[in-house]
Amino acid sequence: MADSQVMATKRQCEAALRSLAKRLDGVDASLRKRHAPDRTVTCRIPDLDTTFSGRLHEGALLDISNVPLDDAQIRLTVSSDDLLAVTNGDLAFSSAWAEGRLKIEASVLDMIRLRGML
Repeated sequence: MADSQVMATKRQCEAALRSLAKRLDGVDASLRKRHAPDRTVTCRIPDLDTTFSGRLHEGALLDISNVPLDDAQIRLTVSSDDLLAVTNGDLAFSSAWAEGRLKIEASVLDMIRLRGML
């Protein structure tokens, strides 16, 4: 019998990103100050043919919307299911990245700084 794959919905993905934003807001203020660049961010979810965007400001993920930013400074690409797995703790951010399940386009400095927060 074949497994039928059910992908996460756009609503679930947006909720996951908002959950991540809330989690980032709970990071110690001194850690956020050291590691959080002010940057625009997109999260492309190819299996849903959608992109969410927002901005990192002082360690908080703000203004999450379903409007793509073509010139975002940090660009993530991840499947809907992997996004949910990363945000709910079932898949480590570093493992998802190392396995190619999460792709990140950003400057090396931004990647190092963000790794310190996630």
